[in-house]
Amino acid sequence: MELQHWLTAAREHSEQIIAYRRHLHQHPELSFAEHRTHDFISSVLQRAGITPHTVAQTGVVATIGTGERSVAIRADIDALPITERTGLPFASECDGVMHACGHDCHTAMLLGAALMLKQHEHMLPGRVLLIFQPGEEKSPGGASLVIADGVLDRYHPEAIFGQHLYPDAPTGTIELTSGPIMASADELYWTLHGKGSHAAQPHKGSNPIRAAAELIVHLEGIVQQRRDPLHPAVLAVTAIEGGTATNVVPDCVRLKGTLRSFDDQWRRQMWNRIEAHSRVLASLHDVECTVEIVTGYPPLVNNPEATNHARAVAQQLVGTDHVRTFEPKMWAEDFAFYAERIPAAFWMLGCRPPERSTMPGLHSPLFNPDEDALPIGAAMLAAVATAWLAR
Repeated sequence: MELQHWLTAAREHSEQIIAYRRHLHQHPELSFAEHRTHDFISSVLQRAGITPHTVAQTGVVATIGTGERSVAIRADIDALPITERTGLPFASECDGVMHACGHDCHTAMLLGAALMLKQHEHMLPGRVLLIFQPGEEKSPGGASLVIADGVLDRYHPEAIFGQHLYPDAPTGTIELTSGPIMASADELYWTLHGKGSHAAQPHKGSNPIRAAAELIVHLEGIVQQRRDPLHPAVLAVTAIEGGTATNVVPDCVRLKGTLRSFDDQWRRQMWNRIEAHSRVLASLHDVECTVEIVTGYPPLVNNPEATNHARAVAQQLVGTDHVRTFEPKMWAEDFAFYAERIPAAFWMLGCRPPERSTMPGLHSPLFNPDEDALPIGAAMLAAVATAWLAR
């Protein structure tokens, strides 16, 4: 089957793919609680003659085709704790939960790809592994749990491919690039214990607010001092909690923040620096400081061979002029766990209505992607997998 035919087939399934998306959008579930989503995916696969298997408690995997060689295609299935404000007739029926990151579309596109692959199963020169993955939005990341369940070891895919809706690009375009495309993301938590006092008698206490203020400035300066200027990195303090009155110095201040980098070795060095510098600086104010670093996702690094393969497929599907270079972002994506283990390529699928110059972005309560992008994404998943097996 020629690659362009996958797009024709996907458009023939467009109505069904959109229906899947709307059902999922209307019934979103948070990370690691995707029980109804799991059952819906399983029922769609079973009706198509595909046997589903549960992984990571709420995830689903299945294979299409036979043979020793296999390749994987993946979609994430969880939603976000956001109250929807789109006003769509199929808006979320779950208070405070919304598919604001497009995982409903990701799942629908992989289901569409599954239907097409099953219809042409006799032509497949190997196995396609479908991964419907839970918990992308929440640490430790559903990808790590899928891997821990032995999925990669059991099916031995030679490569894995995935995609994400991208509202910065118009429908009909695909953006990708080789190498690092998304950053690692670690959560940082500080607790500074001082000695409270009356604000008019600061000498009788040790002020954790002053220590916190200097710590914020100092920590962000570490990034400038300790990294190569050509290598992006972010250390941001994003929350401060402490104090309740204008005339009282509190006993305790808490900070929260994030550390992001494309360089995993530098990232790990920074963990030690953050802890050591935080304790020392706080001690200068007679304040005790404890630091908790919650390890997040590693950097997402696209494999050159897999990326070149995906680019070639995309050029045949949508045309060379509509395949662009993706500018790496300091976002994070747990697809990175797969990319640490096997060759991987992750691309961005344009979903902005062509008549609009802007649209609400990812994680917005107004996010509403162009559904015309869905058959393109479904075709891309089916085509990139079959073309890899046919090499």
